[in-house]
Order: sequence, then C-alpha cells, then structure tokens
Amino acid sequence: MTNQNKKFYVTTSIAYTNELPHIGFALESIQADVIARYNRLLNKDVFFLTGTDEHGAKVAKSAEEKRKDPKEFVDEISNKYKALKDLLNLSNDDFIRTTDQKRHWPSVKKVWLKLKEKGDIYKKKYKGLYCSGCEAFITKKDLKDGKCIIHQKEPEAIEEENYFFRLSKYSGEIEKLIKEGTIKIIPETKKNENLSFIKQGLEDISFSRPRKDLKWGIPVPDDNTQTIYVWADALSNYISALGYAENDKKFQKFWPADVHCIGKDIQKFHCLIWPGMLLSLKLPLPKAIFVHGFITVAGQKMSKSLGNVIDPFELVKKYGTDPVRYFLLREIPSTEDGDFTYEKFEQRYNSDLASGLGNLVARVLTLAEKSKNQNSKSKTTIQNAKIIKNAWDKYRKTLNDFRFNEALASIWNLISFCDKYIEKEKPWEEGKNQKIVISNLLYAIANIAKMLQPFLPETSERISKQLKIRKSKPLFPRLK
Repeated sequence: MTNQNKKFYVTTSIAYTNELPHIGFALESIQADVIARYNRLLNKDVFFLTGTDEHGAKVAKSAEEKRKDPKEFVDEISNKYKALKDLLNLSNDDFIRTTDQKRHWPSVKKVWLKLKEKGDIYKKKYKGLYCSGCEAFITKKDLKDGKCIIHQKEPEAIEEENYFFRLSKYSGEIEKLIKEGTIKIIPETKKNENLSFIKQGLEDISFSRPRKDLKWGIPVPDDNTQTIYVWADALSNYISALGYAENDKKFQKFWPADVHCIGKDIQKFHCLIWPGMLLSLKLPLPKAIFVHGFITVAGQKMSKSLGNVIDPFELVKKYGTDPVRYFLLREIPSTEDGDFTYEKFEQRYNSDLASGLGNLVARVLTLAEKSKNQNSKSKTTIQNAKIIKNAWDKYRKTLNDFRFNEALASIWNLISFCDKYIEKEKPWEEGKNQKIVISNLLYAIANIAKMLQPFLPETSERISKQLKIRKSKPLFPRLK
C-alpha cells in the first residue's frame, strides 16, 4: 500500500505529577490512542508518545505536603500514569519523564544553548504577576475580576531577575503560520482564540526562575543560580524522547509531530510558545494541534475540594476497559466540554453496548449457528455493500477530523440498520432468502469489528474470533 513507509507521530501532553491521574487525562490518552491505532490501520509507521512533567514549584510543594522527597513523590505518581497503558489498553510506543537525566535533560540543555546562541534568550529584572496554578507569569489580559481565568486565583506580584525568551520576535511569523494552516489548530474556535491572543500582543516570556526559589528542576546550563522554567523544560519532551540531543535516527525520521493532543488550558503554550521555540531552533513545526475540552462531573468542575474527582482505575475496575473507552469517546464531544455521571455511563453501557452491539452480535451468530450454512464465508449483496461503504466513508471523514463521537455514531448507525434489517427479513423463518440475509449480516458485523479496532480494540478482537468459530459469548452483560 502507498502508506507503507509513511511516518506518523502523535503525542499527548505530558501529565503534571502534582496529583494522581483522573479521567480528564484518561480522555486525552484514549483520544491519542485512537489516532495512533487508526493510522496503524492505514499502514503508517506510527510513533505514539506520552509521559510525565515532573518539575516545578507545584510538584515540590505537593511533595513537601506529603512529607516526601520530590524524586520519591514523582516516581510514585509517574508509575500511576505509566499504569494507564495496561488499564486503558493504550498502544503508546514510549513514555518520557522530565526527571530522566539520560534521555530528557541533554535535549533540554541543547535547546537552551541553541536559543541563547541565536540571541533569543536574555537576562533581565522583571516585576510581574505570577500564577502558581499556571506556573507562569501572566498579564492583566489573563485576568477576570483580578483572578486567573483558568485557576480562579489572584496572582502574586513577584520581582526577580530571570532569563527571557524573545517570543515577541516571532509573533508575526506564528500568526501567519496559524492563519494559513501550516500549523493546523483543531477546532477552528481554538485557532481563532490563539489568533486573538497574538492580536493582543505576544510578550517575551520568562524561561527561568532563581534557583533559590525553584530548586526542583533542571539547572540553566551556564548559570547554576537559575533553574530552567517548567514550560521550556516540558515542551522539549516531544523532541527529547526522539533523541534530539544526539540527532538520533528516530528524531530524523519522526519529527515533526503530526498531532499534539492537548487540553484547552495549555493551548497558549503549545500553539504560541512551542512554535516560537521551534522557529528559533530552525526545526519543522507540528502539523496539527488538537485541543480537547474538560470533563465536568454532574455539571461541576472536578476538584479535590469537592471530592468529585473520578479515578480511572476505579472506573475500569467497576465496568471494564472498553466500556470506559466507549463512554469517554462517545459521550464527550471531542473538542468541547462534556459531562460525566454514573447514571449517564450506565445508560450508555446498557443501551449502546449491551442492547446495541452485544445484542446484535449474539443474535446474528445464534442465527448463523442454527443455519446449515454456518461455515460459509460471509458475502454481501450490492445494496448491503453500498450501505457499508457509506458507513466507512463517514467513519473515515470524521476520524480524519478527530470527531471521535461522530465516527462512533456512524458505526452505531450501521448497528441500527442491521437490527432493522433483521426485523424486516425475519431470517429465523426458513426460506430462500435466509442464507443471503445471514450472510449479509455476518459481512456487516465483520466490518463493524474492523471499524471498532481503534476505539474498542479488545471488543473488536473478540467479535472477530466469534465470527471465525460462529459461536457467540456475551460481549457486554447488561448492568442491573
């Protein structure tokens, strides 16, 4: 096939290790996994990266509160994030940690020295508003009623001497690249938001903090009184994991990223600062930045203080991996905020998985088992082939645009068509059409199984196995 050797590089953002994983990051990981699995189906050579962002004041403070050494603290949390691979059946090829002094630090230092050599890093005294939630200096434009828009906290006025990155120098170029779609920002609303940020004026940004205030981080290569600031460190993970420091073959092959999957709260860093750094480094830019929304719980923001944080480990333990993957991909619109409740989850499970997909597979395989033609290969009529082709067309189009919920809807429309077809043709009644009807249904289910591969890999495999032996086992026992 033509795509045999075409590379595809997809990343999640790297999760911040000040607290344990919740379903917001599970959503992002699953979305990136679907993109990776889908591109593997297209015979592309895929590299899928995730990892953890482990430096910064918030991490140091959280470790202190737990009376733990920062390294011990981040090791525990990073291991929890690593465990998401098995829990959520993720297919990531690598997991990068910013505390990895062999793999990550050399690339960060190389980035720093190259930016400095270019004249894009300079030292100055600065007085500004610092948001501990963002771990960033913010401006009055980022405030509403005197509070940070994202964290709803008043920033602290800080005066210190730091190194700055000349982001303002690249403002015009970044604007042009976003406008013309060289950097494709999905959805369009986020593209417009970032263009609006640029219009308000991109200022140079702090790239270090005094080491006396921020000991937990990578020291500035030629000034050990300063620590490289969390974003200059974290954003470099996308190239450090590929071996940027050594100009590794993997880096030469896979960079630039085809898609960065990120949450809307960190879009400025990825859509503006990261391209600025790459322009300064003379490196190719990411092709697409896919921005997802937040998950609320019963209409409220997830927070420890409200006690409503949903633990993905508990969720999978209760319902299984594929039902969790299905709910997050189907119920949460891919580029907007979505809501979680156990009631909604169980409703989706029973209606879509148990009564929908599971019931259809069981019905058809039972009919095939009873029919004398059970070992024949499934074929299809022209009319049926047309319906399946239309489902595939819609599926591909929506998946190429990262509209996961709509791609799943196209599969479930096909399931619904099969149910109606069964009721209309009544294949349990013996007659000349019985074998054709069952054959059509088996062919449709084989296609449904293929379409499910990126979304529900385990279920897809189970259906394919059941089709081979023409014997059904319940896929999704109904929840009482």
